[in-house]
Amino acid sequence: MAEQQQAQAGDEQSEQVVAILGDIAERSRKLVEDFLVRQKDIDVAGSAVPGVDGSRIGGTFLEMCTRLMSNPHELVQAQFQLWQDYVRLWHTTAQRMMGVEVEPVIVPDRADRRFKDAAWNENALFDFIKQSYLLTSKYLMQVAAKKDGLNDKTQQKIEFYTRQFVEMMAPSNFVVTNPEVLRATLETRGENLLRGLKNMLEDLERGKGRLAIRMTDLDAFEVGKNIATTPGKVVFQTDLMQLIQYAPATEQVHKRPLVIVPPWINKFYILDLQPKNSFIKYCVDQGFTVFVLSWVNPDEKLAHKSFEHYMFEGPLAALDAIEQATGEKEVTAIGYCLGGTLLASTLAWMKAKGDERIKAATFFTSLVDFTDPGELGVFIDEEQLAAIEKMMAKRGYLEGSEMATTFNMLRASDLIWSFVINNYLLGKDPFPFDLLYWNSDSTRMPAAMHSFYLRKCYHENALVRPGGVTLGGVPIDLRTIDVPVYWLSTKEDHIAPWKSTYAATQIYRGPKKFVLAGSGHIAGVVNPPASGKYGYWLNDRLPADPDAWYAGATHHEGSWWNDWAQWNASFAGEMVPARRPGDGKLKPIEAAPGSYVKVRLV
Repeated sequence: MAEQQQAQAGDEQSEQVVAILGDIAERSRKLVEDFLVRQKDIDVAGSAVPGVDGSRIGGTFLEMCTRLMSNPHELVQAQFQLWQDYVRLWHTTAQRMMGVEVEPVIVPDRADRRFKDAAWNENALFDFIKQSYLLTSKYLMQVAAKKDGLNDKTQQKIEFYTRQFVEMMAPSNFVVTNPEVLRATLETRGENLLRGLKNMLEDLERGKGRLAIRMTDLDAFEVGKNIATTPGKVVFQTDLMQLIQYAPATEQVHKRPLVIVPPWINKFYILDLQPKNSFIKYCVDQGFTVFVLSWVNPDEKLAHKSFEHYMFEGPLAALDAIEQATGEKEVTAIGYCLGGTLLASTLAWMKAKGDERIKAATFFTSLVDFTDPGELGVFIDEEQLAAIEKMMAKRGYLEGSEMATTFNMLRASDLIWSFVINNYLLGKDPFPFDLLYWNSDSTRMPAAMHSFYLRKCYHENALVRPGGVTLGGVPIDLRTIDVPVYWLSTKEDHIAPWKSTYAATQIYRGPKKFVLAGSGHIAGVVNPPASGKYGYWLNDRLPADPDAWYAGATHHEGSWWNDWAQWNASFAGEMVPARRPGDGKLKPIEAAPGSYVKVRLV
């Protein structure tokens, strides 16, 4: 009797869902028609993800199928295992339907947030859907991981795009197989899906035909108002950067200023989000005179700007300006990500020229040896580089949104599909979050610079070869770098894998300290002491094998910031009276954070 009532209730619920979906289809027609009227002249040309070509992906999977067919025994064995798992799942589900408590055949990873709704476990049907998906995705990833007969690059592509497919097909991404979405649809009589459609159309409109998914409330933050608010002045600028000098917070400061070279793939204010998590404010509070390069968001006029232009008009120009502003020739320096790659190149160039103004260098999550660049290597081969260069030649730059999509694909479940569910299926507005606001504030890459960077670094790995790269007519050699160096890498970095960043410890010749922080490329860096999160690992020995380094490392609780501050202070000189922007020969141009950083794309 109870089973009949449950079945009847299920039928009634299904009828309700069908009726609601029909109503949504009718009511949404007007929304779509209005959108199309406004978008008559839309141009979506060139909006593809750089390096993602369907024909080449298809060819990659054809290679995999050919390999599998040459060894049918392994394929049959994998399919038999999947069949056995499904038989167990059907059996345990049938037992659950009869009220028997059973152990699941497979459970999600503890960090997998897609199945956090209680119904995924409590409802037998949704539990079956969840476990079916997990078993199938496990099978697909195991098949994709078979390495026989394929080169490493092809193998990496197969695993990457298989994971993209697996994450796309998660039952949480669809209305009728997501219990949370179904519940919201019933409770609001489909208003969630109508709001979701409205959100999607707004994102398409904002992205000019490309789906620019909102990750946060874009109206909740304003650069210079409630983020990037550390007081300072722009004291110098070139075509490529504005140099910000921050106002001191202490009566005395270290003699040698600190100059920070951020990446120009994103904007500098990741290091100055809000006072509570601003690394720049922290440095000022520690008694450092802080200068930061705020890179321009380039347009077609800067298409010719090359990697060496970024060196001459970036850190080298900054060093000259800092001397004018403070009277000090010598500095300590930080390079973050691509900014670190540039800083390493600049140090090698300066060594060749006999220039010793940088007395100590810190590298945040920076690659110089690109032997294993992680999954970003999926997008780099001769065919894909040619396609990217052809795309850039038309405009003079790589669109920032295309680069952002590439990075988001590295963590698609968190940075794409979670927002599809929240914004479009549940019809909710994204939560205000400073870090995701910054993540959505992408920048363009000049064609000449980006082509050089992708080819010389990622494709040829020429930077690590003595004389492999020439800048300003000078062949550079990273092995000549002999200043004290502090590396900060992060354990879960999907952009600059820590074991690859570690390779630089075997290249530079000066005093060296390698620190591994918890979390990833951004959260592991932006981790103030007050947060008490993640922790970090230290090991004074630097063996060639990063695994050996980690095995001998000691874990420390909390942030690495204080450890770094003590290290940098040891090279920053004695204390002198604080210097304010405008005290020297350079007069302020405008208030920090300046105008370059405020140019948004979408």
